[in-house]
Amino acid sequence: MTTSQISKSFTILLASILFTISGVANAQNASVISQNSSFIVHGTSTIHEWDMKTTKFNGELGLNAAKQINAASIKVEVKSLKSGKDGMDDKAYEAFDIKKNPYITFQLTEVSPVKLSEGDTEVTLTGNLTTAGTTRKVSFKTIAKITKSGDYQLKGSLPLKMTDFKMKPPTAMFGTIKSGDAVTIKFDVTFKG
Repeated sequence: MTTSQISKSFTILLASILFTISGVANAQNASVISQNSSFIVHGTSTIHEWDMKTTKFNGELGLNAAKQINAASIKVEVKSLKSGKDGMDDKAYEAFDIKKNPYITFQLTEVSPVKLSEGDTEVTLTGNLTTAGTTRKVSFKTIAKITKSGDYQLKGSLPLKMTDFKMKPPTAMFGTIKSGDAVTIKFDVTFKG
């Protein structure tokens, strides 16, 4: 290799490194704004519908310089989910086996489309949902947008079956009251822009 070829190769390598560093520097991780976010598990039973709600969870949304989503994660502490009825909460925590599985987590693996814009954009999120110690790949639609204040909002719902995560639907009153197997996770999550 001649001196000219070495010099040219070095210049290309240096330009590649600078481009990569620039892309990383312009990347952004946006954290959940708890007070502007909600996470609800909605279900049914033989006597009534029920909700367990929390605003206490954390997560991050990764965006590159072009405001394209390239990562997302959510972590919900199961014990922060409350129905307003202590007995029901205790039964739900038991179904989660809360001592072994204190968190519900979601880790994004794929998103389409990746670009966010002002106004509503329908986005399909795919990733690994872990609950009650079982991880499954899930895919669901959400509405994503950049808010007027420059924050990032994801809003949607995900229908699931407890038994798909090896959970036994809770029962009460010696089995006369039974929770339905189907539940829906509803979320409205705002990440700081």
